[in-house]
Amino acid sequence: MAELELDKDTRTRLAAQIKRYMDADLDIDIGNMDAEMLMDFLTPTLGAHFYNLGLKDAQALFARKADDLNDELYALERPVETR
Repeated sequence: MAELELDKDTRTRLAAQIKRYMDADLDIDIGNMDAEMLMDFLTPTLGAHFYNLGLKDAQALFARKADDLNDELYALERPVETR
């Protein structure tokens, strides 16, 4: 599996959100580097769990759609006469 990586704009935006949260909710003032270091820790740690949850959701959706398709195909079957 490829590393979980964020593009520069996303990293910058998320670092700003982390800084705001730390300041507003925890009364802790951190810099950009600290916010990015926290992101670097959280991305592989928490990110993998959320990624796997997303995959499970996608698998469940795919299974439901496959069942729907199977039902549609079954509905197309024609009765076979036996003599």
